[in-house]
Amino acid sequence: MWRTEEESFSGAAVHACTSITAISRQSPWGIWVPMVTPMRAGSLDLSGAASLAESYLEAGVNGLIILGTTGEGSLLSTHERQVFTAAVLEAVHGELPVMAGVGAVDTRAVCAQVAELDAFDLAGYLVPPPYYLRPSDEGIVWHFNEVARATERPLMLYNVPKRTGCAMSPALIRSLLAHPQISAVKECDAGNLRALVNDPHVTVLCGEDAALLDHLLAGGAGVIAASSHIRPDLFVRLLHLAQTSRLRAARALFAKLAPLISLMFAEPNPAPVKAALALSGVISPETRLPLRPASPALVQRLEEAIALLPPHSVARDEHLAA
Repeated sequence: MWRTEEESFSGAAVHACTSITAISRQSPWGIWVPMVTPMRAGSLDLSGAASLAESYLEAGVNGLIILGTTGEGSLLSTHERQVFTAAVLEAVHGELPVMAGVGAVDTRAVCAQVAELDAFDLAGYLVPPPYYLRPSDEGIVWHFNEVARATERPLMLYNVPKRTGCAMSPALIRSLLAHPQISAVKECDAGNLRALVNDPHVTVLCGEDAALLDHLLAGGAGVIAASSHIRPDLFVRLLHLAQTSRLRAARALFAKLAPLISLMFAEPNPAPVKAALALSGVISPETRLPLRPASPALVQRLEEAIALLPPHSVARDEHLAA
């Protein structure tokens, strides 16, 4: 979901971003699922996508991100991105915010992706810096300013150096977040998470699943976790436990989730996620080449890890009693 915050910034602190004084903006928080793109026989499985989206709405997550890394967005055509967006938005019928991932080497290509999706009722866009090029901070600021000019919707920064080859520093992130359209950062660097989590002017969502509990206990706004595809009810409960300072219960639940979280990244994302979902028959394990489906050995380990999680009835009763 989104929180409205009143924040004041000094134009001098922005450094090449738009100058601002007092602004009101929406800040995402809670559990966000970076949703997979179900496929069957090489085509989008829109029915499977709708079923997934409905299940996450029912589980009580706070938002969805589509067409990102886990959603294989860079492997989809423009038409596929549009019909998938329409299917997910129809499934949640306005009850859950949905952001879309956009990204490319060329800033103009990112702006074109935004233009192709801007007619949909999206909550905003998840945007990494240009990957492969490793631009300077000034180039990164220019990039985000150009993307912001292409839409009136909010942007969420996506700092994932191991994928982009471009590491945004805490100082740069603070500067970018002073822009009136940039509402938050999905942060995948452990050092940056620690540096930014207690900054009252920065909304940080943890993008490193193994660090999500530490982030929540430190006061972080929320998480964007690929592993929350599986048993999202448990991740919603984990958020509740962290927010109510039930540390022992939170750590005990996270310990039960940890083996599954680890397996989610044992092979290239999103193959393990799709394999785990396929075990329940919701979608197929199919990925789009050059990404390959999860290996049989990993599928077996996933099945074993899921079997060890608390039953739905137990998790539901514990949540109601909290």
